[in-house]
Amino acid sequence: MRARQSWLMQAVLPLLQFPDASIPSPLTGFGTTPKEVWLEVGFGGGEHARALAADNPAAGLIACEVFENGICSMLSALVPDDGTEDIPPLPANLRLWAEDARGLLARLPPASLSRLYLMFPDPWPKSRHVKRRFMHPENIVLAARALRPGGVWRIATDDPTYQGWTADILAAQDAFEVPPPAAGRPEGWPPTRYEAKALKAGRPPLYWSLTRRP
Repeated sequence: MRARQSWLMQAVLPLLQFPDASIPSPLTGFGTTPKEVWLEVGFGGGEHARALAADNPAAGLIACEVFENGICSMLSALVPDDGTEDIPPLPANLRLWAEDARGLLARLPPASLSRLYLMFPDPWPKSRHVKRRFMHPENIVLAARALRPGGVWRIATDDPTYQGWTADILAAQDAFEVPPPAAGRPEGWPPTRYEAKALKAGRPPLYWSLTRRP
């Protein structure tokens, strides 16, 4: 298992890594030239990002994840273990960023993203860990800078503490229009395994869809 993970990280990840040289011109960072660029913060096992890329071939998606297990889950789904080291064709409109998404958001050109996704983030429940939450005033500034006017930011969480925290943070900013969150997954939002587990455990998610103000 460890040898497989090492191979995925060493042989497959570089083929999908969003190139550092393309940060100033993100449309150039894909195997095709997309019409727009989207970014997902913390893709977990990758099923949401893969579905987005498959369903939206005209968009280029940068999927960010820092944890190796999540990255390997994504790569394993794209390159199934068939006993060989053959690498099948990889999605031309999907690229990975295996570092902190905040660093990338800070470096992308202003208004370069059309969509941003934050799906079921770690709630970091302990008070001393609050600054690790992506939903934080400093990161609202990063998101607002990177998203174009009219761009959409989708957020989902099943954690009651994170739901209240998100509502409070969004109420204190003026860069985004914030309609009330939906209690059911809106049409066009791919499901995730984590979401299914939350529903089975009786933790109903909330779904926000924010719009970047001019």
